[in-house]
Amino acid sequence: MIRVLLVDDHAVVRMGFRLLLQSNADITVVAEAESGEAACQLFLDLAPDVVVMDLAMPGMGGLEALRRIRARQPQAKVLALSAHDDLMRARRTLQEGALGFLSKRSAPETLLEAVVAIAAGRRYIDPALAQKLALAEFDGATKSPVEQLSEREFDVFVRLAGGATVQRIAQDLKLSASTVGTHLYNIKQKLAVVNQSELTLIAIRHGLIDT
Repeated sequence: MIRVLLVDDHAVVRMGFRLLLQSNADITVVAEAESGEAACQLFLDLAPDVVVMDLAMPGMGGLEALRRIRARQPQAKVLALSAHDDLMRARRTLQEGALGFLSKRSAPETLLEAVVAIAAGRRYIDPALAQKLALAEFDGATKSPVEQLSEREFDVFVRLAGGATVQRIAQDLKLSASTVGTHLYNIKQKLAVVNQSELTLIAIRHGLIDT
């Protein structure tokens, strides 16, 4: 039996995923979490086989939760779900140690395939996205300046572009406001921008946030 921890901030979405997952007799959802913070605690309490986690949640969010879970348990098996299927977000998430990345727009059966594969220790990437990733590597396309950002800078960048304040980001990521300010300075230097509006435009252009 594959024991799954399901993480998403929308109760209706969790219900749909739970019903879908448990349509496979070999999968059971042992707990649900509505935030990254709750996911970290439940992971420690329950030691699930697979964590199915949305990336875009209030608070620390899925990417930070992924970092913290893997810091405590490097062998943790996490499938990241995202409403955004951009290459940059997928690449970052996989670099952080997720075993899989799946678009929420994928066909329902792919979620079942992904959980079974990840439980067995195999990678699973959304098929359409995997093809794009492979083609991008094959083409050797020039990387965007956004890809020059460190993992932490990228996280801060996406949050700032989405309208979060420095104080809120510091609270969510448990950093000092001055540390976030330093990240903001470095982000502006690397992306050659001067204000938050320009950051937002870059994020929209790369499909990192909704318009």
